Amino acid sequence: MTLSIYMHPDCELHTMGEQHPESPQRLRAIREHLAEAGLAELISPTETPLATIDQIQQTHRYYYIETLLEKEVWLKQRLDQGEIGPEVQLDPDTLLMEHSWRAALRAAGSGIAAVDAVMQKEQMRVFCAVRPPGHHAVLDGAMGFCILNNIAIAAHHALEQHGLDRVVIVDFDVHHGNGTENIVEGDERIRLYSSYQSNHYPFPDKDAAKPNVIHTPLPRGAEGLLFREATAAWLEDIESFQPQLILISAGFDAHREDPLAQLNLDESDYRWISEELVKLANRHTRGRIVSMLEGGYNLSALGRSVVAHLQALL
Repeated sequence: MTLSIYMHPDCELHTMGEQHPESPQRLRAIREHLAEAGLAELISPTETPLATIDQIQQTHRYYYIETLLEKEVWLKQRLDQGEIGPEVQLDPDTLLMEHSWRAALRAAGSGIAAVDAVMQKEQMRVFCAVRPPGHHAVLDGAMGFCILNNIAIAAHHALEQHGLDRVVIVDFDVHHGNGTENIVEGDERIRLYSSYQSNHYPFPDKDAAKPNVIHTPLPRGAEGLLFREATAAWLEDIESFQPQLILISAGFDAHREDPLAQLNLDESDYRWISEELVKLANRHTRGRIVSMLEGGYNLSALGRSVVAHLQALL
């Protein structure tokens, strides 16, 4: 089997309220669509680990980690005192609640385990269907539904623990991966490619980007053809970079049915970019790809898009 899917129940326990778009229903929708497409057998029975503090500290400032640990202790104290649903506001869009810290550790740990699996040739490719997502989390803070930057943690693990020299991160979420940029900018071992809706959250400054970060803004209403034309430039650049591992921040909220943005991609566009990355991986990384779930908030569109992405990875 060339592809494995990592999921864990801990990631479904994290909740930020019934009306919050980043909900456990996202993973349930993915699981349902995997079953319908005959892909459920790819879900790994192996329990993915919790990331350790040492592993997280390769990416995030320790004082931020300490702050999260202190907030987790505070939450447990409130729960022990019988308080119902205590919460900590990490940023305007992101809450830390009873199960959030464990879910964040599990999500980051899944990416670490996936890197280990592809580097040790247990799998060629792994998709981590985990939450909370990660690509907005910066060096020293949470942001935009994200607590830990899962993809950056995975990249640093590949570099530091597996001795790689060149890692590519491709981020096709509708929102720019500003947290990933904040963490990896200037690190010439990592090249980050990020497409996103222009003039939209988190309102990145393309002109301030370091050379190892490639911004690809798309105008509101952009269709799949424009997305393909714009991101085709990535492929030649990745070819010349000759990566040893390809990581994907797989956000599916640029889909035309998604409520949080205004791009008009569909499943065929996600299949196309995934197929192109597989070709590059087969030439340069011995087929090794680790993909991690980011956004996608229309449940049906999310499930269908994940299926298209995984069929291409297969």
